[in-house]
Amino acid sequence: MGETGLLTEDSRVELIEGEIVEMAPIASEHGGMVKRLNDLFSSKLHGKAIVSIQDPVVLGDDSEPQPDIAILHWRDDFYATAHPGAQDLLLLVEVSDTTVCYDHEVKCPLYARHGVPEAWLLNLPERHLEIYREPVNGKYRQVAQHRAGQVAPERLPEAAIELTDLFPKP
Repeated sequence: MGETGLLTEDSRVELIEGEIVEMAPIASEHGGMVKRLNDLFSSKLHGKAIVSIQDPVVLGDDSEPQPDIAILHWRDDFYATAHPGAQDLLLLVEVSDTTVCYDHEVKCPLYARHGVPEAWLLNLPERHLEIYREPVNGKYRQVAQHRAGQVAPERLPEAAIELTDLFPKP
C-alpha cells in the first residue's frame, strides 16, 4: 500500500486482525500522559527493561498494534532486528481519551488472545486506570480499576507508580 501511495510514512495506522485501522490523532492531554508515563517507567527500569513508545508489536500473522507504551524484556540490540512479539512483552499500556470503547472492545481482547501478560488502559475521561492480568483462553481473568494509590506491573514491582502523579487533584 505504501508503494501505491495509499499509505505514507506519516500515516497513523495499525494492523488489527488483518485490517488496516486508522489511529486517532494524538491530543495534547494524551501526548502529555504518554510522556509522563515514559518518564516514570524509564527512570525506574533503566537497564532492566526497555520502554517502547508507540512502536509496533507483532501479535500473530495479522496484527501489529502500536500501543502507547510497551515494556519489553531487556535485549542488548533494543529489538533492532525484529519488532517485539507477545513473548517479549511485560506490559502494554493504552492511554485512552477518544478511543476508550475501541480499546475496551478491540485492543484489550486482542492482547488477551495473544497471551500478553498484563495490559493497562488509562482512561483519561473517567480518570482511572484499568489493569488486565492473567490471560486465559483469550480473556483476562483479573480486571481491576484504580483511581488512587500505588500500582505496579506484576512482573516489574520496582516500576510502581502513584496514581496521584497521573491524576493530580484539581
